[in-house]
Formats: sequence, C-alpha cells, structure tokens
Amino acid sequence: MTNPLIGLRLKALRDEHNLSQEGVAEILGIADRQTISYIESGERQAKPEELVALIDRFELDPDYFTDPFRLVGEGAFSWRQLDCSPTALTAYQQRAGRWLAAYRSLSSMDERPGPSERRSLRLWERSTFEQAMAEGERITLAYKMGDVPARRLPQVMEEDFGILVLMVDMEDGISGAACRLPELDAVLVNRRDNGRRRNFDLAHEFFHILTWDTMPPKPVERASMKGGGRVELLANNFAAALLMPQRLLARYGEWRDLGNAERSTRLRAVADHFQVSTQALHWRLVALRLLSATARHLEVVPSEAPANYEKPPLFSRNFARTIAEAIERGRLSVGKAVKLFEQSRDELRALFAAHGVPAPVTI
Repeated sequence: MTNPLIGLRLKALRDEHNLSQEGVAEILGIADRQTISYIESGERQAKPEELVALIDRFELDPDYFTDPFRLVGEGAFSWRQLDCSPTALTAYQQRAGRWLAAYRSLSSMDERPGPSERRSLRLWERSTFEQAMAEGERITLAYKMGDVPARRLPQVMEEDFGILVLMVDMEDGISGAACRLPELDAVLVNRRDNGRRRNFDLAHEFFHILTWDTMPPKPVERASMKGGGRVELLANNFAAALLMPQRLLARYGEWRDLGNAERSTRLRAVADHFQVSTQALHWRLVALRLLSATARHLEVVPSEAPANYEKPPLFSRNFARTIAEAIERGRLSVGKAVKLFEQSRDELRALFAAHGVPAPVTI
C-alpha cells in the first residue's frame, strides 16, 4: 500500500508507544529494522497484513493508517487558553484535526499557497516590541484594512495570506489556536467569546502563523494581555498595532490630561469604534506612551459595558463551500459529513445557508 500517510502514522504510533523500529519489526515478524525505516520513508510499501497486525495489536480504528480525515504524526498546534485541562485540550485538538484534515483533503491545492509561497514577517524573538508593532501597522496599510481593521482581518487572512480562518465552538477556557501543516495554515477562534476578544485572538494567532518559521509558538500558551513569554508579548504588540494603528488613534488627541470620567468615556467610545476591549485599548495607549501604566491610570480603565454579541456562523464561508462542493460531487457522503462535523442534516443545511452557500441536493 503506497498511501503516503502510512509512514507518518507508523512513526507516530511508535512514538506514542515508545517503540523502536526493531520493536515494530519484531511485532511484525520482520527480520530487521531497516524494513520499518523503508516503510516510514515511503521507500517500501506496507503490506495489508502488516497493517492489520498493528491495528489488532494496538486496538486501533480499522482506518487508522489510511483515513485522510484525521491528523496523525503531522502538523503542529499552538493553543491560547486559560485554565483548560490538558485532557480536554487534547480531545478538542483531535476534533479540530479532523476538520482541518478534511478541508485539506477536499479543497483544491490551487486554493492554498505552497510552502514556498507562504508570507512571513522578518521578525525574530530578539526583535523589539516596536518592530512588532510596526509590522502590524504596515499590514493595515498594505492591505487597505480601513478605519476599523478588525472588520477586514478575516478576509485579508484568507484571501491575501491563504490562511484558513475557522470560527468554532471551543471547550471552556480555550480562546484560539494556530495550526501549521505542510500544506495548510489555519487559525481557529472560539466563536462563543465576545467579538472584541475574538478580534484580538485572531490578530494574535495571525502573528504566530506569520512568524512560525523564525519563532515557533509553544503548543500551549496562557491567554494574557500583558503577560506570557517574549513571543507572546510580541504577538500581543503586533495584534494591538494591527487592530489600533497609531495613525488612526492620533485622531483622538491627547489622553494624559483628561479627567477620570472623560478618559473613561473616551476609552469606551474608541474601543467600540475599533471593536476591541477597553483593556486592549488601554495597553495600546501605554505602549505608545500616550498613557502611563501607573496604578492611578489602571484604576480608571472602564469595565466592558454589557452587550449581546451574536456568534458568527460556524466555520467559514470558504470551508462551507468546500464541504458543500465535496458532497455535491460525491467525494464526501452526507453521513460522513454529519459524523465528521457533528452536525445533523438540518444543521448542515443551516450552516450552508448562513454562509450563502447552496446546499447539496442530497441533504
């Protein structure tokens, strides 16, 4: 069997069970480890009976080695979370991996940039916060993101950078994630969060995708506006500058000489305009030295006004269109889609309608 996934998944299986190539060879009754090395590298085909033996030995799903709708032994995630248990995070990553693997398998390669076409920022871990902010500002100008960059951000990420952006229902405590696959970059954001937090998380993960090669993010990072490691702080400064460019903030004049009540009112109004939290705006002003970070100023940062935020439609229009076309062309059965995306037929129809995508006639 020549499926290229087999070698990757055989090595992942060995790593999971702390097995050497000699150990797998012994299980399969093969004389030497070199044969296992050849299977993992794709130089030698795996025989069906060999795969069956491993499936039986480790009690794997029958399609463990061949199912294109799962990620095993490939790809890397970086999760932005706050007090989510490792068990819940791992389980959710497996679910998300299936969605990304399905999209990768069903979408046209022409719709995705190849590894050599990926755009990146010329930033490193030793780069200054000012350099990270400058890159955020540059992108808003280069891609004409307007007076409220948050509105255009998902579109710019998908259409100009080839990054799959998915709005999904995440476990409590998870706010977002970036994912790097050999053939695909993706950002997932918790659509249950309010819109202001979603915008910041999206811009934050955008940074990680653009700097993955020079400073790969950790698998799990604690969500924080002003804490975390240096890479996370660089990401926060980039995100803040992208969402709140200095040239646009300059329209609002001076901040230091305002009284407490006036400052609080303006913070709320400006945060509303840029669709960010007042806390994010406050720290952006501190970074630009338009406000000091003294306790006196921190005490007057207003809390968020109560608001009803509508959840955006699940996944994205690009994702929904790809799935609908795959069902229409017989590349994905309705039953498989129902199971894979955990949506009933009615919910799938509603999903396609929410994105303005014609539903397949078979649903």
